[in-house]
Formats: sequence, C-alpha cells, structure tokens
Amino acid sequence: MSQPQIAVIGAGLIGQRHAAIVRQRSNLAALVDPSDAARTLARDWDVPWFPDLSEYLKTHRPDGAIIATPNQLHRDHGLACIAAGVPVLIEKPLADTSAAARDLTQAAEAEGVPVLVGHHRRHNPIIAAARATIQNGDLGQIVSVHAQFWLYKPDEYFDVDWRTQIGAGPVFINLIHDIDLLRHLCGDITSVQARQSSVTRRHAVEDTAVILLEFAKGALGTVNVSDSIVAPWSWEMTAAENPAYPATKATCYTIGGTHGSLSVPDLGLWQHPETRSWWAPIAAKQVSHSAEDPLHRQHDHFCAVIRGTEAPLVSGAEGLATLRVIEAIKEAAETGQTVDLR
Repeated sequence: MSQPQIAVIGAGLIGQRHAAIVRQRSNLAALVDPSDAARTLARDWDVPWFPDLSEYLKTHRPDGAIIATPNQLHRDHGLACIAAGVPVLIEKPLADTSAAARDLTQAAEAEGVPVLVGHHRRHNPIIAAARATIQNGDLGQIVSVHAQFWLYKPDEYFDVDWRTQIGAGPVFINLIHDIDLLRHLCGDITSVQARQSSVTRRHAVEDTAVILLEFAKGALGTVNVSDSIVAPWSWEMTAAENPAYPATKATCYTIGGTHGSLSVPDLGLWQHPETRSWWAPIAAKQVSHSAEDPLHRQHDHFCAVIRGTEAPLVSGAEGLATLRVIEAIKEAAETGQTVDLR
C-alpha cells in the first residue's frame, strides 16, 4: 500500500483541514457529512460524498478514517469504523467522557484495530526535541514543571452560546492540549488539585483555573490557565504553529530537573557547566530541532500505522488517560478535593 485511501468524517473547520492534507499527501476516499456545504466541497474536489457514516460503511471500506465530528459523536462514529475494521484517527478529545472513550479503547483492543487521537502537538518537532532532551538525561531527575496558558479571547468569541455553557471553558477546550504534552514529556499524572473562577467573564464555566499536579515518578507541577488575561504565555502564541495567532518569543512551559532546566517552545537548556551550585556559573544553549507542520507529520504517521510500519504515537489509551486528567481537574475544582487517578 503506497498511498492509503482515507475517508474524512466531518467537514467542519478541522475536518476540512484534514481533508485538504489527505488530498495533498495521500488519497481522499470520501467526505462524510450531512451538510450542504460538505456536499458542495466534495463536488468541487471531485470526491465521493456521503451524508451518513453507517450508510457509507455498508458499501465501502477505506484504508483509514479521520473522525472530526462533534465530540459527542466520536464514540458512535469510532465504534462504527472499528466494527468495520477501519483504522481511525479521532480528533481530540477521544470522546466527550472518559466512559465513552473507554468504550472505544476496549472495542479497538478486542478487534485489533488501531485508534489514534489527534493530539497533533506531540508531532511537532519542538516537542520531539524536548522529549529527547529529557529522555537523554540532560535534565537529570525531573523535579517540577510549570505550564501556562494565558491569553485574551475577545468578547465576540463568546457570541456562540455553547462556549459559555457547561462543557466549554478553557480547561476542556484548550488545556487538554497542554495536559497531553505534560504527560508526554513528564509521565503519567497520578493526582490533581485545582481551583477555578468565573469572576471575570461571569459565564457558567470557568475563565481561570490554577492546578496542582503530581506525577507518577514524584515530580510536582503547576498549571495556570486563563482566557481573560492579555499575555503572550501560551502555546498558541509562542510555538508559531498556527498562523492564526501572533507569534511571540515568550515561553509557556518550564521543566526543571536535578541537572538542568528546559523552557518550551524556545528549547533553552540551562545547566551549570561545571559545579551544580547557585554560586557557580550557569549557561544556556539552544536545543536544535527541525521545522515541519505537525498536522502533516501526524497524517504521514497515520499512513504508516495503516501500513503496519509504526505504532501509534498517541494511541486511544493515551487519549483516554489525558481525558481522565481533564475530568479530574474539573472534579477537583468543583469539589475542592484532591482527585487520585491511580
């Protein structure tokens, strides 16, 4: 199989972006979405269009499928593809609840069908370089990590009603990306404490949250998230990954260990050249990395998984683990209690 035939399920903004990449880098088998806009797009692209996934799968078997439908549909659409033996890349989050996500992972394991989750930032060369630096031992034992998501969403962003209601908020919408990267870089998270506030926006969901994390290997972490602060400290505004956001030279993560500290995404590695002491000189060097579009890398990886030449970088189990942490953060913030994930 040189270039897999991949169907894209869901033709919203992210679905269209996936479909465009598939057309460019492999083969778009079909566009599945009931909207007139999707039908028009499929006609313009000269690809088959289907309004319903179950009807499509009755007569077609693509080599893979990308599911970019609303979160609450991920479970049913994913299960349909798994039952048909079709490997799937499901946009994050894997499902709208961890129970639904567990249904997907269990079905995938039982059927032997690969499930990948669209946490595309893991495919960014910046993150690959940061992970290699940590695994090479350049930081020594990881002691603590801090992640920050501060930016200001304009008032018109909230003209869409669901963005002010339960199930939205920056923890669910945005922080899931950052939590997934912290897990990827520093290991599993075993317990969570959190506080949240809606005093600025006064919506039904939080606009600000502060979180304490404990990692399986003993490291501690702090996370500070707000969509109501004018600031440059977020992945969106520091990684230059998406041209929709203005790029800054700030950082959003700092990871500290017994032999060095690393800032991300600028990849500044701080170490004492000789003696590890606050009285001794300390210097920074830049960790090198390539420059590639992580969505392109994710697509090419999905094709390799379809061919059987690579294992999923972000498996269904990984997507489930990240979703469980997000749910734990919300529970901890609402109850004031520590939530144990072990």
